[in-house]
Amino acid sequence: MAEARRYAICFSPAPDAALTGVAASWLGRNPYSGALIDPPLLPGIGMHEIAYHTALPRRYGFHAALKSSFMIASDEDEQQLLRALMHFAFISDPFVLPPLTVAAIGDLLVLVPAADCPQVNALAADIVARFDHFRAPLSEADIERRDPDGLSPQQFANLHRWGEPNVMEAFRFHMALTGPLSARDLARFKTAASGFFAPVLTDPVTVDNIALFVEEEPGAPFRVHSLHPMGPVRTRRSGRRRVA
Repeated sequence: MAEARRYAICFSPAPDAALTGVAASWLGRNPYSGALIDPPLLPGIGMHEIAYHTALPRRYGFHAALKSSFMIASDEDEQQLLRALMHFAFISDPFVLPPLTVAAIGDLLVLVPAADCPQVNALAADIVARFDHFRAPLSEADIERRDPDGLSPQQFANLHRWGEPNVMEAFRFHMALTGPLSARDLARFKTAASGFFAPVLTDPVTVDNIALFVEEEPGAPFRVHSLHPMGPVRTRRSGRRRVA
């Protein structure tokens, strides 16, 4: 089944971070353990609504994609990917994100930094470029699924060069909280999510690890395969952390 696996290179807060626990409760699943969690009780929003509208990000797990999901090229394998990711994390410096806030990108509700963060933009661009040779080429069906006619010229060029449209200058760091919402639902859910996440959004979020997510087979939920601590001191002390 390994040949059917898809991988994504992401940022996800550590398993014991307060933000991880709150996000797992909101989405209904912990991407580290895979445990399912009952939807939270939210004022003005039914449990069935939160379960329905978080179904898409629940499958992917709480994360910010730095390199979106890909199949491994035929001349590469998982161990080579892990070695490269471990080395890349070793030479990458941790940094602190600007405070996170609940916002809308199109019809999605997300967490985003309240201010621009050049470090995370540079990190994502570097990962996209350095790990592109691990990506199997897109099929025509893959390209069509990304609705190329609806892309900007920049996004269209990115799709054909890097296999995904929203990279490089088109990249925006975000952590999805819902699937697509109507304008009315977006306003309601933004109010609810702002209150739900408020206790942990005052805490600084440090990007100090790179997470490898894996989808074991088509349609399966993504889970955290391993965490790769950033920086030589932490890496030398703790090395790659495999997530059970």
